[in-house]
Amino acid sequence: MAVMKLLLITPPMTQLNTPYPATAYLTGFLKAQNYQVAQRDVAIELLLKVLTRSGLLTIYELIEQRFEAIDDEQLPDAIYGFLVDFQRYVNCVEPVVHFLQGQDPSLAIRIASRTFLPEGSRFEVIGDMESTQGDVLGAAFGQLGVQDRAKFLATLFIDDLCAVIQEGVDPFFEVTRYGEQLAASNPQFDDLYCELQNCSGYLDGLMKGIVNEALEQEQPTVVGITVPFPGNMLGALKIAHFCRLRDPTIKIILGGGFVNTELRQLKEPRLFEYVDYICLDDGERPLLTLLEYLQGDRQESELVRTFYLKNAQVYFNQNLSLHDIPHKSVGTPSYEGLPLNRYLSLCEMLNPMHRIWSDGRWNKLTLAHGCYWAQCSFCDVSLNYIGQYDEAGADIIIERIEALMAETGVTGFHFVDEAAPPKVMFALAKRLIEKNLVISWWGNIRFEKTFTPEKCQLLADSGCIAISGGLEVASDRLLTLMKKGVTVEQVARVTKGFANAGILVHAYLMYGFPTQTEQETVDALERVRQLMAQNCIHSAYWHRFAATIHSPVGQQPEDYQITLIPNEDVLFAENDIQYQDSVNTDHSRLGLGLKKALYNFMHGIGFDYPVETWFETPVNKTTVPSDLIEQAIALIEPIQNSYEHD
Repeated sequence: MAVMKLLLITPPMTQLNTPYPATAYLTGFLKAQNYQVAQRDVAIELLLKVLTRSGLLTIYELIEQRFEAIDDEQLPDAIYGFLVDFQRYVNCVEPVVHFLQGQDPSLAIRIASRTFLPEGSRFEVIGDMESTQGDVLGAAFGQLGVQDRAKFLATLFIDDLCAVIQEGVDPFFEVTRYGEQLAASNPQFDDLYCELQNCSGYLDGLMKGIVNEALEQEQPTVVGITVPFPGNMLGALKIAHFCRLRDPTIKIILGGGFVNTELRQLKEPRLFEYVDYICLDDGERPLLTLLEYLQGDRQESELVRTFYLKNAQVYFNQNLSLHDIPHKSVGTPSYEGLPLNRYLSLCEMLNPMHRIWSDGRWNKLTLAHGCYWAQCSFCDVSLNYIGQYDEAGADIIIERIEALMAETGVTGFHFVDEAAPPKVMFALAKRLIEKNLVISWWGNIRFEKTFTPEKCQLLADSGCIAISGGLEVASDRLLTLMKKGVTVEQVARVTKGFANAGILVHAYLMYGFPTQTEQETVDALERVRQLMAQNCIHSAYWHRFAATIHSPVGQQPEDYQITLIPNEDVLFAENDIQYQDSVNTDHSRLGLGLKKALYNFMHGIGFDYPVETWFETPVNKTTVPSDLIEQAIALIEPIQNSYEHD
C-alpha cells in the first residue's frame, strides 16, 4: 500500500492572531507515530487573500453589481463609506496588514495620525467615548504609545472591511465565525445542506483555490478537518466538498469541539456526502485507530468513538477496549507548516487584559487534560474533555515549553485548560524559575483560596502575566447552587492577590441562571462594580446562561426548579435546550444594561453611577453594602515568607 499522508486543516473562521492548537497537537502526536503529516490554517489564508488590493477590487465590483439599483442614501453605512473612500481602502489595506503582522512598524506614526486610514462606522466608538471621556486615545496610549495606538486604529480599519464583506458579499462572514447560526444547536441539517448546494460565491472561490493548492502540494491520502466551534462547521464542510471535487479517493475525517459537544446523537446520513468519518472527544486514539483501519491493520468493528455510513445508515463504534492516550504521552504540539509570521496581532479594546485574546503570538498548551474540579452544574462535566482529568506533571510541561520555543521562536504561552490545576501551576512556576527560563504565560483558573498572595507572587515571578476565571453569577446563593466552590468575598481576596502581584485578571460572568431573580442580577452588577473599582479584576464578560444537555442542569433539571422543553427530533446538532424557569425573570431586559455598565467599567469610568441607572427600564436599587469588597480585601494577610522557603 502507498505511504499514508495526512493533511490537517483548520477551517474559517477561528482566530487571527495565533493558530488554533488542534491541528498542532495532532501533528506532533502523529509524527511521533511515524506518520507523514502536514497542516494548513485556511482561516488566516482566506482572510489574507481577501485583504489585498486585488481582493478589494473584486469586492468593489461585486458590491456595485448588487447595489446598482439602490440610491446612495439607502445604502448601508459600511457599504456607502467603502464606495466613497474606495481608493483609500485599496491603498491602505496591504500596508495595514503588513503592520499588523509586525512587518512594518514604521507605519505606526502615519496610522496614529488619523489622517492615513479611511474611518468607517467602526470608528464611531472613538467618538462615543470622547463625548464623555475626552481624549481617550491620549489617555490610553500617551504620547509615546504610538505602536499600540496604531494597532487599535488598524484593527478598527479591519473591522470596517469585515463589515463591508458581511453586508455586501457574504452575510455569514465574521472575523471569528462563519455561518454560526446554521450549525449551533440546530437539530436538522437542512439549513447547512441548502447552503452547501451552492458553493460558487467569491469567498468559496478563494477557499477552493486554497484547498486545491494544499492538495497539490501535499498529495494527502487522508484529510482531517477540526471544527472547534459552530462557526467553523460551514467552512469545514465547504472544504470537504472541495476535497471531494478534487480527488474523490481522499478519505475525509471530521472532529473538534463542536463535533464533540453537539453531534453526539448524529443520525443525519446526508452529512456523509461530505465526510467519511466523524470522531468524538480526544482525537489521538480514534484517529490512530482509524488510520490503522484504513491501512488494513484493524477491523471496522475496532474503530473508537467513530461515526460512519454503512448501507445508508449512520453507525457509531464506541470500542471501550482501547484506552485514550495519557496526557503525558500525547507529545508536544508542532506548528510546522503554519505561517506564524503572517498572523495579525489586533487590539480590539482599550483594555490591557481584554486585548490579550486577539493580540500577540501564543504557543498553546494544556497543563492537564480535563478539569480537576468538574462539579459546576452549568458545565458539560459529563463530556470527556472536562470530566476525564489527567495531568502530565511539571517536568513534561517544561520539556514541551522548551521544544515549542525552539521550533517557533515564540516565548508567549497560553495554557488553555478548562481550569489549570494549582498543584501543577506552582510546580511549573518553580521549575521555570530554577531553570531561568524566561517566558510570558497566562491561563484559566478557578478562583480558589489555594491562590494565596505568596503563590500569586510565585506565579508572577515565573512569567505569569494574566489569568482568567469564573465569577459567574456573583451571588453566593447561586454560586452554591451551581456548585462553583467559591464565594464572592473569596474571589475578591484571590483576585486582589493576583492584581497586587502585577497579574491582570479577567472574570467570566453569567446572568439568567435558573431561579436567578432581577434583584440578584442587579446586586451581581454592584459586586462586579466594586471588584473593578477596587482593582481586583481588570476586565470581564457577561454571558447569558444556556442550559446544555451534557450539564447537570440539563440532566437533573428538577434540582434547579426548571422544566425542560424537549427538542424536536434531532438528526444533527444538539446542545442548548430550552426550559421553563420556576422564577419569572425577564433576563433579556437586563442583558444590555449589564454589558453597557461593564464596557464602561473596563474603560475606567462609571464607577460613581448607581448600578440601577445602567438599565433602560426601572429596576430596584442594589441591596449590597457599598463597602462589601473593600472589607473583604482588608482581610488579606501580607506576604510573610518567600515561596522559596515553602
